[in-house]
Amino acid sequence: MADSPDRSGSDPDEEIMRATYRALREHGYADLTVKRIAAEYGKSTAAIHYHYDTKDNLLATFLDYILGRFKDSVHEVETTDPERRLELLLDQLLVELEDHRDLLVAMLEMRSQAPYKEAFGERFQQNDEYVCYLLETVIAQGIEAGVFAEVDPDHVARALMTIVDGARTREVVLGDDALATARRTAEEYVQAVVIRDE
Repeated sequence: MADSPDRSGSDPDEEIMRATYRALREHGYADLTVKRIAAEYGKSTAAIHYHYDTKDNLLATFLDYILGRFKDSVHEVETTDPERRLELLLDQLLVELEDHRDLLVAMLEMRSQAPYKEAFGERFQQNDEYVCYLLETVIAQGIEAGVFAEVDPDHVARALMTIVDGARTREVVLGDDALATARRTAEEYVQAVVIRDE
């Protein structure tokens, strides 16, 4: 995940997204209100409603915002080495989240609403497809470069996403250092299945 969006800015939409981020971290999804977001924004609820009709509309936009920040952070990775790119991507998915536990909790709460709120479900589906695409692409590039074994990139990407999703849920529910365990497990899986034997 990218750095927490706490830098000041002048774009109202950007400021509202940052306020939403802070309010979600502080109150969680269940206790989040437009009033609490407005308090973080430093303006009235009318100022929020001027830009967003409903709280759900605001939160759907917030999910787009978080996905956009993740995409930006991934695109900042400059290495073309497939093994290193895969390592850095797994760090983004697991290690970088260790400092954002409150946001992880809020995101899990929002994910639990996905079956009932179509806009949420669409965003989570897009996020999952995008991350799987990134993983598949890196794996396919590694196979082409002769660095990775002849594996099914789609299957490997989904297996890694299962590790990531399970770790995020376990971290929120049990708080038992699941992200660090999952990062090690993902590395062991990559070494055992993906990295080509010399």
